[in-house]
Amino acid sequence: MPEGHTLHRVARDHGRLFVGAPLVASSPQGRFADDARRLSGREVDRVEAFGKHLFYHWAPKGRSKRSDVLHIHLGLYGKFRLHRTRNQGAWPEPRGAVRLRIEGERAAFDLNGPNRCELLDPEGYQRQLGRLGPDPLRPDADPERAWRRISRSRAPIGALLMNQEVLAGVGNIYRCEALHLLGIHPERAGREVDRAEFDALWASLAELMAVGVKHNRIIIADPADVGKPRGRMTRDERLRVYKKPHCPDCGGAIQQWELAARKVFACPECQE
Repeated sequence: MPEGHTLHRVARDHGRLFVGAPLVASSPQGRFADDARRLSGREVDRVEAFGKHLFYHWAPKGRSKRSDVLHIHLGLYGKFRLHRTRNQGAWPEPRGAVRLRIEGERAAFDLNGPNRCELLDPEGYQRQLGRLGPDPLRPDADPERAWRRISRSRAPIGALLMNQEVLAGVGNIYRCEALHLLGIHPERAGREVDRAEFDALWASLAELMAVGVKHNRIIIADPADVGKPRGRMTRDERLRVYKKPHCPDCGGAIQQWELAARKVFACPECQE
């Protein structure tokens, strides 16, 4: 499943390409056909990411006062295919089971296999936001909400970071890498993480995920340690502990086990 930086990158790119002009919406697969017809011919006012969710805010059309929010959650198998080049005036033919196609003047995209693709009214949109914890990439995020949940919980911090109701957008790679950078063991109870550690964790996640948005990939390693700028690092050089055999700090063996339904990686010597 894509981590939060990917969705923020999509929101940024789609906002630049599709906001402010009438769009054509269709559902080649047919499962979203009625709602696609409702959207077709209307404009998108803004595209918003919150955690692992995307929200496209559609302007009312004509005399209608109805405002709709297209909610997309990719889940494990969903993906976007962006088109920027037409072939003899037409966008490429849909490939596979395309739930939603959006066509604009400058670009088009296909959405395949999402976990959620639905229209929400303003109340439904607010309910969806209310289910999510603060997102470190959003300027309106309130880290106090996450701190209150974590500081009272007996659950392992490694599990809490994967709970989207506690912190939105953090996935398995970011949890492993951020906890290692701060020397926090994934099995430590949330209530045993002190305030200074939490503040450092929040700041680290916000910084690392912002790097992910900029480069469109997860990059944890320090360029000074690798000897290369981030944009030139190989896939193996970008990460420090995730799926790695040895700790980059002490050289000890990295342990791995299941935590919150995903395999976590940690150094037993450097993380307490």
